[in-house]
Amino acid sequence: MRPALFSEETMSNERSKKIKSVIRVASGNFLEMYDFMVYGYYAKAIAAAFFPSKSEFASLMAALATFGAGFLMRPLGALVLGAYIDHHGRRKGLILTLALMAAGTLSIAIVPGYAVFGVVAPLLVLLGRLLQGFSAGVELGGVSVYLSEIATPGRKGFYTSWQSGSQQVAVVFAATLGALLNKYVSGPNMTAWGWRIPLLIGCVIIPFVFIIRRSLTETDEFLKRKHHPKPMQIFRSTLANWRIVLTATMLVTMTTVTFYTITAYTPTFGQQVLRMTPNDSYIVTLFVGLTNLLWLPLSGALSDKIGRRPILLACTVLALVTAYPAMSWLVAAPSFGKLLAVELWLSFIFGCWNGAMIPFLTEIMPAEVRTAGFSLAYSLATAIFGGFTPMIVTWLIHVTGNKAMPGAWLSLAALCGLLATLVTLGLESEVNVEVQPAAAAVAA
Repeated sequence: MRPALFSEETMSNERSKKIKSVIRVASGNFLEMYDFMVYGYYAKAIAAAFFPSKSEFASLMAALATFGAGFLMRPLGALVLGAYIDHHGRRKGLILTLALMAAGTLSIAIVPGYAVFGVVAPLLVLLGRLLQGFSAGVELGGVSVYLSEIATPGRKGFYTSWQSGSQQVAVVFAATLGALLNKYVSGPNMTAWGWRIPLLIGCVIIPFVFIIRRSLTETDEFLKRKHHPKPMQIFRSTLANWRIVLTATMLVTMTTVTFYTITAYTPTFGQQVLRMTPNDSYIVTLFVGLTNLLWLPLSGALSDKIGRRPILLACTVLALVTAYPAMSWLVAAPSFGKLLAVELWLSFIFGCWNGAMIPFLTEIMPAEVRTAGFSLAYSLATAIFGGFTPMIVTWLIHVTGNKAMPGAWLSLAALCGLLATLVTLGLESEVNVEVQPAAAAVAA
């Protein structure tokens, strides 16, 4: 009896340690996504504060372009910081990214507007966004790789799903805060100073997240690895595996376009295009975050049982068939109920897709460049497509007059995801990966 009790107690302690590790590593991911969401939610107010213009469209486009510019730094951050993490360790790298992220957030929160600083103000905001983008370039990859390496056998999909899950907590938190501010801060005051409150709250959270993340331990898999390649070796290896990185970029395109459409762009779309109240838009976004949080771990766990590809193929086909018709139905007669229904459907597709896609990405990347390769693929997709999604769909609606164009943009991203999933069938011979159901792999 004693050995059994000891074994059960040991397993319980080990499970508790892993749960704490998941919370510690995901906390920074929460903050990173919260900062990005806040900028997207208050793009209209930020446009008025830093990019004043006679044309409201031009002002909004400038603010959204600055939002997208942060994503252009992600590939550089993925390579530089990804190489740092693959060489020096997951723990050190994740602490470094948090510090850089904090500096970028603080610079945007406290910069006076255009009326006070003139052209210097938007330049400083752009600088803050670039710094945020540089750190975020490896944050997602670093967190995903860490979670995949601490996962118990056969549960990698479930563990890695909490990378994206922590982002959904950020979406819910930011949307709830937006709804409260909309209720208690008047429109003129929101434009004048109210939009700074969420950013300043993010700054207040930073020290607590830093304390939590400092207690991270290094992963056993990294410590067991005898050879830790130097940055130049990692750069060369990443370049040598360009086919895998390119395919992974196409996979992530589906993720980033869908995510930024149903989260960061929803408040702007609801208010500017559908002419709905800010409160309605924030409530819909809040529900999107909650349902994303529901589907992600369920899909991750399911992919551990049946494999990643069946889920990936099903999600891309569903998006291709339904995204544009759903948007057309919504814009024909906009209402809160319709917006909620469409967004929740897209949330289901996103959550199921990403729950399987994240572990799949860690499996097709060579171990020695796992963080750099993952982060580069994620960053390229976000920089080229996802991060500019709010600006692209705003422009598409403007030039075509078709308010359902976000659905067409989503369909294009789904096509990329479908083609990439099919291409991965030929990648298994290039790297030593296991993409069969994890349960089967354990049994073998």
